[in-house]
Amino acid sequence: MSVASLGLGTYRLRPPAVADAAVRAAEDPGTAWVDTAPNYLGGRAQSLLAPVLANHPVPVSTKVGFVARGSGTAGIVAGALSAAEADAGHCLSPAFVRWQCERNRAELGRDRLNMVFVHNPEQAPGDPYEVLRRAFVVLEEEVDAGRLDAYGVATWNGFDKGAFAVPHLDRLASLAAGSADHHLRAVQLPVSLVSAYAFTQALDRRGPIAQAAERGWEVYASAPLFGGELTELATRELADLIRPDLTVAQGCLLAVASCPGVTRVLLSASNPAHWDEGRAALREPAVPVPSLRKVLDVLASD
Repeated sequence: MSVASLGLGTYRLRPPAVADAAVRAAEDPGTAWVDTAPNYLGGRAQSLLAPVLANHPVPVSTKVGFVARGSGTAGIVAGALSAAEADAGHCLSPAFVRWQCERNRAELGRDRLNMVFVHNPEQAPGDPYEVLRRAFVVLEEEVDAGRLDAYGVATWNGFDKGAFAVPHLDRLASLAAGSADHHLRAVQLPVSLVSAYAFTQALDRRGPIAQAAERGWEVYASAPLFGGELTELATRELADLIRPDLTVAQGCLLAVASCPGVTRVLLSASNPAHWDEGRAALREPAVPVPSLRKVLDVLASD
């Protein structure tokens, strides 16, 4: 059983800490990864990352879907957005996906993007399958043009709500690519000891994590500490069930990184000590599945 790699999540970083955090994330070249989005940090995340990325070839995943603060007017002028779409704040029309990919490259200072996630497609109006299929068509075109390596779907509750499922996404990507040889290669979803539904399913080889793993896709676990709240909710006794010699936060991170099928854990850590603690935790051996079951059973009984 393997432990997932550590990646830097930028959603909860403080703007002054972004550059230093990205430099720390780049220190482990074998596993380094930064995850961001054009709407993070008030629309500034990608521009703040660009100077670091110019000096450190760390892979980056970004997103399409949300209209970043201050970009609505530019999107309208470019013909990528209608005024109504800009006001709604979320759009996955082909024109906007194409325009946002171009803008992401410019803001990150990259000619080619490593990964683009379709961001919270459950929020898009209309038939979610048709919305996703059309977005995937554009992303396949980006791959064919050499501007993108792969794409994925990042969702907060789309799997839990039944808005879509991994087999559906696989079929939609095949339709978009015109064959089963598509470039949908990842999903991103919350995985923690609190947001544990997909976690519990994965232990039984069911649900989106297991289904993605069966296809060889990457699974990115977002909010592994539940926005920092998990360290307040978890007890020392619970952490001891995971690994007695780790802190509560480290134990919670290691549990997520040990979830079968999870390949990368995204940690938003502005504090260097917190990042070092997370990195140390993920060097530990994986928590066995029976122990993970016991931890989740204890939480479910509280």
